Amino acid sequence: MKPTYQSQVEKGASRIETFKNATASVVKALAGIPDTTVTFTPVAANQKATVGAAGEVRLPLPGQKLTKENVARVRGAADSAAMRLKHHDARVHNRRMPLSKDAADAYNAMEQARVEILGAQQFTGVGRNIGDALEQRLTAEGFHMARSFFQVDRAEALKVLVHSRCEGVDLGTTGKHVRDMVRQEYGKKLDSDLDDLAAHIGDQKKSADIMRRMIEILELEQDNAKDMDREEDSGDDSDDSASDDKSEQENKSDEQGAEQSQEAGDAPTTARDARAEETDEQGEGEGQPAMAADGEDEADARQARPRPGHNQHGGIDRYKVFTTRFDQVEEAANLCDPEELARLRLQLDRQLAHLQGVVSRLANRLQRKLMAQQQRSWEFDLEEGLLDAGRLARVVTNPTQSLSFKREKETQFRDTVVTLLIDNSGSMRGRPITIAAMTADLLARTLERCGVKVEILGFTTSQWKGGQSRKLWTDAGKPASPGRLNDLRHIIYKAADMPWRRARRNLGLMLREGILKENIDGEALAWAHNRLAARREQRRILMVISDGAPVDDSTLSVNPGNYLEQHLRDVISFIENNSEIQLLAIGIGHDVTRYYRRAVTLMDADELGGAVMSQLTDLFEEDSRNSRGTLRAPLVM
Repeated sequence: MKPTYQSQVEKGASRIETFKNATASVVKALAGIPDTTVTFTPVAANQKATVGAAGEVRLPLPGQKLTKENVARVRGAADSAAMRLKHHDARVHNRRMPLSKDAADAYNAMEQARVEILGAQQFTGVGRNIGDALEQRLTAEGFHMARSFFQVDRAEALKVLVHSRCEGVDLGTTGKHVRDMVRQEYGKKLDSDLDDLAAHIGDQKKSADIMRRMIEILELEQDNAKDMDREEDSGDDSDDSASDDKSEQENKSDEQGAEQSQEAGDAPTTARDARAEETDEQGEGEGQPAMAADGEDEADARQARPRPGHNQHGGIDRYKVFTTRFDQVEEAANLCDPEELARLRLQLDRQLAHLQGVVSRLANRLQRKLMAQQQRSWEFDLEEGLLDAGRLARVVTNPTQSLSFKREKETQFRDTVVTLLIDNSGSMRGRPITIAAMTADLLARTLERCGVKVEILGFTTSQWKGGQSRKLWTDAGKPASPGRLNDLRHIIYKAADMPWRRARRNLGLMLREGILKENIDGEALAWAHNRLAARREQRRILMVISDGAPVDDSTLSVNPGNYLEQHLRDVISFIENNSEIQLLAIGIGHDVTRYYRRAVTLMDADELGGAVMSQLTDLFEEDSRNSRGTLRAPLVM
C-alpha cells in the first residue's frame, strides 16, 4: 500500500521534531548547562543563533526538508551558541566594550570567533559544523562576489581573519576570498596581535585587551586601557556605597552587552516599532524645519534652501546625505546570473502554485472592471458618420426614409501607469517577499492585458552597516550629523514600457539570499515618484508595499532616532499635497495608516494579493466610497 500524502507530511514533521530535540540536547551537553532553554525561530539563512541575557538560546528553525544545507546551518548555529555559553563571560567582555558602533561590532565578532575556536580545538565535529555554517552564511550575504574590502562587512571580515590565524575552523572558498581581501586591505599591521591572540585564546581577559589594541590599530576607537586602570585604582579607595553603585552599573552593563551581542538580523521588526512609537510620542514642533542661524537674513535663508520638489529627495530641506557616490540604481538582471535567475523564478512558481487560483480570481475581477470602463459604444441615427448597415432594410422598404449613420463614442478611460514599490529589507524575508513577488507578477499580467502599464521597483541597501559611505565618513574624521550614511540600492524589476514576458524572470531575484538588507523608505519613495512624474500618462498611481518603518543602523547611530522616519513623513506629505500622482500603501504587520492618507494594514502576508487587487479596483471606480480601508476617487488631476 502506497503511503498517503498525509502520512508523508507527518513522517517529515516527525523527523524535524526529532532533529530539533537532538540539537537542543547537544547544545545543553556542549555548554554543560542541562537547564538551558533552547527555542527555534524562523530567521534568514544569513542570520546566526542568539544567546539571551538569561542564557536562553534561539536557533534558526530547520526548513521543511532536512537538506544538507539546512542541517549544516542549524548544527553550526547550535555549536556556536553552546561555545558562547561555555567559554564566554559577559562581565569580562563588557569591561572592555567599545563605545562606538563600528568598534563594538568588531569587538563582538572577534570574541565570538574566539569561543568558536576553543570549541573547534576541543571537538573536531564542532569545528566542521561551525566552518560549514560560516561558509554558508558568507555566501548567502553575497561576499563571494565582492571585488573590494568595502563590499564586505568589516566585523565579519575580522571574524574570518581571527579564524584563519588561530586555526581550528577550516575556511571555505568564500571565507578564503574574504580573508584575502582583508589581508590586502590591512597588510601585516595586525599580524603580531593575531599571533598574540592565538597564544592567549583561552584567556578571555587578555584576549579582550588584545582585541582593543587591534581596534585602535584599525582606527575604529582609541584603547581605554589607561582609563580602566585609573578607574580600578580609584575603586579600591571608595567606600561600600560606591562599590554597590559600581556593581549595579556592571549588572546593567551585562544586560546591555548581552543585547549588543545579538545579531542585527533579529532587530528590524522591534527596532522599527520602537522608533515608530518614539516618533508618534514626540511633539509637533520637533519635526519642523530648522530656523535660520542668528543674524542670518530670513529671505537669504529661504533662497539658499532648495524649493520643494526641486531636489533629489522630494524637497525635504532638513534631510542630508553624506555621499551619493556609492548609490546604485540597477536592473534586476544585472544583479544575478541568468541561470540562477531562472532557478529562482522556478522556485517562486513552485512555492506559490497553490495560491495562484485565489489571487487570479481577484485579478480577473480587476480586469473586468477595467475592460468595462474601456468598452466601446456607438451613437446611432446621426446625419453623418459611418453608414449604419443594420438599418438599410427600412430604407429599402420605405424609400422616403433617409440613410442612417453612426459614430463611435470616445472612451473616457484615461491612459494609466501603475508603479509598485516593494520594500526589499531583511525583515521581508520568507513568505512576505514571496507573496509580494507573486502579487507583482499577477498585477503586471492583468494590467498589461487592459492596456495599463506597470512598473515594479524595489529598494534596499547594497551593504549592511553603512558600507563604503560609512568608511568614507570615518576616513573624513567622522563629522557630526552626517545625514544618511549607507549605500542605497534601488532595483528595477520591470520598467513601465517593458513587456511582462521579458521581465518575468527578474521577479525571482527577490528570493535571492543577500539581496534583502536595510531600508531607507523616504529616498526610495522620492525616487519612484520622480520616475512616475516624468511619465506622460494622464493617471499615475504609486503603490507602496512595506512591513515597517525605515531602518538603517548606520544612519541612526549618528543621527536622531527619528531621522529616517521623519524624512519619510515629509516625502509622503509633499506627494499627497503637491503632486498629481495618486499614492497608496499596504502595510504587512505594520500600521502604515499613520504615514499615508490612503493606506491598508494587513496582519497576514497571505492577504496581500487580495488587498492589492481590491484597492486598485476601488481606485479605478469613479465613485468609490469614503470608508475606512476603502480608497477615495483619484486625486484631482
